[in-house]
Amino acid sequence: MKVGIVGLPNVGKSTLFNAITKKKIPSENYPFCTIEPNVAIVGVPDERLEVLGKMYNTRKITPAILEVVDIAGLVKGASKGEGLGNKFLSHIREVDAIIHVVRCFENSKIIHVEGSIDPVRDVEEINLELILADLESLTKRLEKTQKSYRNGDKKLLAEYELLVKLKDYLEHDKPVRAYPASEEEKELIKGFFLITSKPVIYCANISDVNLSDTEKSYVDSLKALAEKEGAETIVVSAKMEEELCELSDEEREVFKEELGIESFGLDQLVVTGYRILGLISYLTAGEQEVRAWTIVKGTKAPGAAGKIHTDFEKGFIKAEVIPYEDLVAVGDYVKAKEKGLVRIEGKDYVVKDGDVMLFRFNV
Repeated sequence: MKVGIVGLPNVGKSTLFNAITKKKIPSENYPFCTIEPNVAIVGVPDERLEVLGKMYNTRKITPAILEVVDIAGLVKGASKGEGLGNKFLSHIREVDAIIHVVRCFENSKIIHVEGSIDPVRDVEEINLELILADLESLTKRLEKTQKSYRNGDKKLLAEYELLVKLKDYLEHDKPVRAYPASEEEKELIKGFFLITSKPVIYCANISDVNLSDTEKSYVDSLKALAEKEGAETIVVSAKMEEELCELSDEEREVFKEELGIESFGLDQLVVTGYRILGLISYLTAGEQEVRAWTIVKGTKAPGAAGKIHTDFEKGFIKAEVIPYEDLVAVGDYVKAKEKGLVRIEGKDYVVKDGDVMLFRFNV
């Protein structure tokens, strides 16, 4: 999964990036500190891996991977190339989901490009630029499709009609992700590669876990906007979490309890990101390695096996499957087999989150 962190300049994008990746990059108090996208590969937190690691006395634990991209700040006119608009738009097209950081904290020492704090205005400003960029690319595609359709290519009728609907939607300042598409339309939209069709997580960046009344009103207004759009919202104090990254895991857990934090920013992003992208993880376990593999929800056993190696999918015979909870309850794979808890599944089995799997194949 590849997610891009976006937002206006000086809202805390790079600070959040530092916090969730523990990778130090500049986060100075001026626009465009992040010019080229900073990219980090981070392991997805999964407590199940540690448990299985101890059970199997494994030599290596490999979590699922999350690729995080910190993209340059956006300004008005980005759709026309203002600021670093062209770079921004090219980078954001490459991600699977967007983490939109929105400033919800007061701090007179940190300049806001608009001169005041207004989460709804800030979101609408960026959304408008993305909508304008999508309108430009969609209009070009519409013209091309219309010519082909008029020349007798009837297969393009459904595409043409959908493009007309989406153009009208965008012209009313609505992102494509909010469009009530049918399953058939969703498949067509994927091929349009529109920025506003990407799922979004709005990240309310606060100064501290103890919100002032003003900051609470900022967060509430952002949540209300996200709800209308059908988007997700998480609340994070990026600065605080960046500082906590300097501590050991044990010290961070102590502060987590003392501050009353339910989960850190990375955990929130992963859980929410997996949900909006329809992703799950299955597990493999042994003395050599315990590992989590990310797949799309609804993937069948051969497709899941293909994540390990294409030969596994081509020569798939069967899979031994046991839910993580059942394996942990018994405490041993051999005992689980003796109790009949390990199932043999074929090509039509739909893999579930937390399945511990062993594939049999022949090539």
